[in-house]
Amino acid sequence: MKDSPKPRIGILVVAYNAESTLEKTLDRIPKDFRSRIAEVLILDDASHDETFTAGCRWSQLDGMPPTVVMRHTKNLGYGGNQKAGYALAAERGLDIVVLLHGDGQYAPELLPEMVAPIERGECEAVFGSRMMRPGSALGGGMPFYKWLGNRVLTRLENGLLGSGLTEFHSGYRAYSVAALRRLPIDRNTDAFDFDTQIIVQLIDAGMRIKEIPIPTYYGDEICYVNGMRYAKDVVKDVLEYRLALKGFGTCAWIPKPVEYAFKEGDGSSHSAILKMMRDLPPGRVLDVGCSGGLFAARLEELGHTVTGVDFVEVEGVRERCTEFVLANLEEGLPEDVGYDYDYVVAGDVIEHLSRPERVLKELRDVLRPGGKVLLSVPNFGHWYSRLRVALGAFDYDRRGILDETHLRFFSRASLRRTVRSSGYDLLRVTSTGAPFWSVLGGGFLARTLGGISRLLTRMRPTLFGYQYVAVLTPHAAQTIIAGEHVDVQDILNRQYVPADLTGRVGART
Repeated sequence: MKDSPKPRIGILVVAYNAESTLEKTLDRIPKDFRSRIAEVLILDDASHDETFTAGCRWSQLDGMPPTVVMRHTKNLGYGGNQKAGYALAAERGLDIVVLLHGDGQYAPELLPEMVAPIERGECEAVFGSRMMRPGSALGGGMPFYKWLGNRVLTRLENGLLGSGLTEFHSGYRAYSVAALRRLPIDRNTDAFDFDTQIIVQLIDAGMRIKEIPIPTYYGDEICYVNGMRYAKDVVKDVLEYRLALKGFGTCAWIPKPVEYAFKEGDGSSHSAILKMMRDLPPGRVLDVGCSGGLFAARLEELGHTVTGVDFVEVEGVRERCTEFVLANLEEGLPEDVGYDYDYVVAGDVIEHLSRPERVLKELRDVLRPGGKVLLSVPNFGHWYSRLRVALGAFDYDRRGILDETHLRFFSRASLRRTVRSSGYDLLRVTSTGAPFWSVLGGGFLARTLGGISRLLTRMRPTLFGYQYVAVLTPHAAQTIIAGEHVDVQDILNRQYVPADLTGRVGART
């Protein structure tokens, strides 16, 4: 069996006004490790001193690894400099990249230990921790207030993220470049809390982080970090992530799940629609916006035959639906979905469309006579969105009423107007309570608030109803003209003109 090729290892050196320390730091790279380094990338972040010259001077010494020295003409910030460096590492085909600071604060002597766990396939990231050995940080000269702040913030971050790192705030790190490609680090901050955001991204993606102990060194280097601002920023990042998981805010630096996480019995609109479907005889169902097919699978268990439609194919959807059609509803309902459906389900779909009336009319045409449409939309009149607007704090969330992908907002009155203008009779409209289970879990507080919400929703659905669930049927009334049966809707869609000179009534389309 052939040995696998050795990984290409790169050292990313971020430097700012590091003229006096850069060469000394690089000289400390172990001589027996230098031959294993594919490239050293030195990125000078628009320093005011001769950092760039120092990097070039070191790169030209005999016996040094291949080195690229770059100077930004504009300061990109600590996070921005890393983004540029990781993009360069990927472009140059590196497999592992180690972040090394040019001020000598982190020990280059431990570079072999930093890359070893990734080489062995044990993890996607390695962090050097100054807190793993008790007393090491203070013994190495870390000021007590920084040590205390580090410990407090790390404990808080671990608690909010469910992680167990000994230190969140070390800048000595090694990454798998392939793992970095999977993270949206280009959306991260350019400031010092970049390192915290990348930890959150790794945890969110289920990637493995390994820590190794490193010595602490505090010398004469200048610290450019505003401690209070940094503490505020890292706490904000972690809280923003936690809120984003609950649907609040957009948190652009964390990928949004593609698949809808359906949970039966949670009081959501999908759960309400499923409850209605249990009381209907089995039939052919068109599930519009089926996501991963979790809802469709429950319909199949009830004896329905489901055709799912969505603009993205989530893994496993074809196994959960009888048939799946890939289609962008913005372009209309595709012909290959077929006809004569007993039911159409459009749960939380039409608010994502710029022209929902068009799709509703097309859905009407694929129903058999007497068929029903079950749809749900968020209630923009809910107290949450009203309060955001009244306080001048309107913004979008990752999901819910103010989902960032919503193109239309509905109140109960506008929903009624929309479905009637699309050719439907509104058989029934109900409201769901606020999804406290989503924010607070399934504990006592969530159940209590959920019960209160349902009570208030029954009393005043336009203010407390979180979503509307409607049952529609095509408007099927007919009239008689000269012995012919004509759908009333067809007449309403024509433009009436007065009788002509012969006394006949004319109509033009």
